[in-house]
Amino acid sequence: MKLPNISGIIDRRILANYRIDPDVMAALLPPPFQPWCVGGFAIAGICLIRLKNVRPTAIPIPWGIGSENAAHRIAVQWETDGKMQRGVYIPRRDTDSWLNSIAGGRVFPGLHHHAKFSVKEINDNYRVEMQSDDGQASIGVAGKLASAIPDSSLFPSIESASQFFEDGSVGYSDTLTDGKYDGLELKCQNWHVDALEITEMSSSYFDDPMKFPPGSITFDCALLMHQINHQWHSRPDLCC
Repeated sequence: MKLPNISGIIDRRILANYRIDPDVMAALLPPPFQPWCVGGFAIAGICLIRLKNVRPTAIPIPWGIGSENAAHRIAVQWETDGKMQRGVYIPRRDTDSWLNSIAGGRVFPGLHHHAKFSVKEINDNYRVEMQSDDGQASIGVAGKLASAIPDSSLFPSIESASQFFEDGSVGYSDTLTDGKYDGLELKCQNWHVDALEITEMSSSYFDDPMKFPPGSITFDCALLMHQINHQWHSRPDLCC
């Protein structure tokens, strides 16, 4: 799917991440995706992102569309023309924008399900909750700004975690056609992350014991982004 480059501002982005048994994660991934592992574990998690001033890059106007959005995302690798590529596979996207939910998978990449969001941000404390209209997905994340990621994280520093997620800038999402995935690349002009200490975290996807048996999934770390100028660029579809 091809669309004009889109510009905007990431007003707030939370990346709350798990480390997962790679065999368990691999069993849930469709081809051609395989887990992109760190320290022998698959990495996956929740992205909660508020966008503002989103508009076609070619239109130099001072305003645009805003929305709250959620994505379940999995760090993956896949082979294209004999070369290994890395990015994220996104099995589910949710949004509070009716425009995004109607146009997603049709006009721009990735199916988007409509959902209701509850957001509270007080000083350096954050709480974001999401419930989809179809009842199939829910997310709850609460946390506060921190000086460092947990010592238990697979990443030795916030800098290494930041680099990992910046490198995974290409995402592929499910479409209306089975086995076909829309590609989208996030390009940030002023990439910067802070650590977020998580106090509460829930996900209908990652908390499902039928997908992730007890002992196969553990919280790893969370990152926070603010006021990031960015662009979205289409990438070629993947088909299997």
